[in-house]
Amino acid sequence: MMLWMAADPAPNPRRVRLFLKAKGLVLPETSVSLFAREHKSATVLAKNPRGQVPFLELDDGRVIAETISICRYLDDIHPEPPLFGSDAFERAETDMWIRRAETFLGPQVSMAWQHDHPMTARLIKQIPEMGRAARAQAQVALAWFDEQLRGRAFLAGDRFSMADITLLTIFDFGDWIDIKAPTELAALHGWHARVMARLA
Repeated sequence: MMLWMAADPAPNPRRVRLFLKAKGLVLPETSVSLFAREHKSATVLAKNPRGQVPFLELDDGRVIAETISICRYLDDIHPEPPLFGSDAFERAETDMWIRRAETFLGPQVSMAWQHDHPMTARLIKQIPEMGRAARAQAQVALAWFDEQLRGRAFLAGDRFSMADITLLTIFDFGDWIDIKAPTELAALHGWHARVMARLA
């Protein structure tokens, strides 16, 4: 197997790295530079037509792209510890929280990165109003996650899962581009500290 990856703080490659760390797995990597646009090279496009990393190239040449698909495949072939759940309910619950992280906070962080950050100004035609609106909506999402985390250790209750890794990478990338969670969101900050300690 070969993981095609990029350096941190890119959230999707980091998501797979943290999953591997939580599983105690080590896989060989081929690193591509996002800033040099190597993910859009003919070599990468021949393997992953979306021109994105990460993707997992199997020994027989088949390719699995998209972070959750990669991690789900690896969780299936290395089931301990289970990061997607041990039964039908746990797997559905994990999927639910992954979707909430990816569709509620994720798009706002992505839009702020694309339209309101100087590092992306040379790559796309920015619409600053969209970036500012995304930052405001990200604060709504952060407050919602804080509310949901009150009284629970992790997103799926007492069970650390891929959902926590997913939210963590979005949260941290948001912080990196100056989408800060207010200090009064104590449940969210407590959750963040627990997940970071778990992955230390």
